[in-house]
Order: sequence, then structure tokens, then C-alpha cells
Amino acid sequence: MDPYIIAAVVMLVAWAGVTFTTGAPGWMNLFLTAGVFVIIWRIVVRRTPSGPKSKP
Repeated sequence: MDPYIIAAVVMLVAWAGVTFTTGAPGWMNLFLTAGVFVIIWRIVVRRTPSGPKSKP
């Protein structure tokens, strides 16, 4: 599994844990934004071909 996806999932779990258990400050929502961004970005990058194939 891609380490960036793992990091994004950790950010989302940390955001959920802090948000639902404490009175989280507003900047904690950056974890939600960054986590969703990284997951979408890495999924798109994994599906994109690396470029045109050179013919011998």
C-alpha cells in the first residue's frame, strides 16, 4: 500500500478522534481537508499512465 494513503488515513482517524471526543479547535479541520486531498491525489496518480511508450 502507498505510504501517502496510509498517512492520509492516519490524518482522517486523528481528525475523527479529536473532533468527536473533544472540543477541537478550528485548525483541526485541516486534517480532514489534507487527508481527503491526499487520498484523492494518490488514487488519481496511481491510475494515470506514466507516459507514451517508446517504440523500438
